[in-house]
Amino acid sequence: MQNTSTNHKRNLESAYEACRLITRREAKNFYYAFLTLPSAKRRAIYAVYAFCRHCDDSVDEGTSINAKIKAIAELQSELDTAYKRETSNPIYLALADAAHNYEIPQDYFKEVILGVESDLVKDRFQNFMELRKYCYRVASVVGLICLQIFGYEDEDAKEYAIDLGLAMQLTNIIRDVQEDFDMGRIYLPQDEMFKFGYTEDDLKNGVRNKALKDLMMFQSERAREYFKSGFKLLPYLSRRSRACPAVLGTLYSKVLDRIEASDYDVLENRVSLSKGEKLRITATTWLSSLLSLSSSSQ
Repeated sequence: MQNTSTNHKRNLESAYEACRLITRREAKNFYYAFLTLPSAKRRAIYAVYAFCRHCDDSVDEGTSINAKIKAIAELQSELDTAYKRETSNPIYLALADAAHNYEIPQDYFKEVILGVESDLVKDRFQNFMELRKYCYRVASVVGLICLQIFGYEDEDAKEYAIDLGLAMQLTNIIRDVQEDFDMGRIYLPQDEMFKFGYTEDDLKNGVRNKALKDLMMFQSERAREYFKSGFKLLPYLSRRSRACPAVLGTLYSKVLDRIEASDYDVLENRVSLSKGEKLRITATTWLSSLLSLSSSSQ
């Protein structure tokens, strides 16, 4: 019995380490923010990120649509197995442990899978309500998962976590307009493109005109409103966890700042932050959080 327990512990530690390595390799902006968390919460977040990465990789661009649909079904099946604590897959082993420790509903992870599936079947959005549903599945629900790990003091925190996820995903959409179009996808609402007089042919031809600027400014202002709401999440969190979403929100908000400063040049240049900028933002935000914690305990 003792050997079984020792082996399980060893396998679990190995599984969490595998998730950490995936996160360090792939997470980019997220990895710096995760470093601000206490170790137990940090490794739980690594498991969540590794799962999300696994979902994306399962339906990569190189496979047929039939293979992708099969992969989606397998993701659902593997998730069911994980929640029964019957998996040996390192990612799912760590995920199951984190889900158990932090009482994360399985439905949240099912929504993540539905978000991945939607990218297979939908490449245009008629209006913002359609886009918001998509953003909820690929971003906001991840925020709700993280919220369970962070710890929070009031149910209202969930709405703010949803809004912060929306703000970050909308920033991604603004930044990646050209990259997404090259993959055959347009996440800008069709009715808003029509309203501002910017067409798919304009996008195809890389037209930068007033219509594009006005359209992107409108998208940016919407994202700003969601950031404003999303940052209200922080006081609801356990004090040791506040820095993580604060860093993430600030990093994405800075990307939006840079897009606006470029006069919405999103077709020719993909806006990003340097590693140094990310580290500086992480350090200053983390320090601010620690100072706040120190002063509140005196």
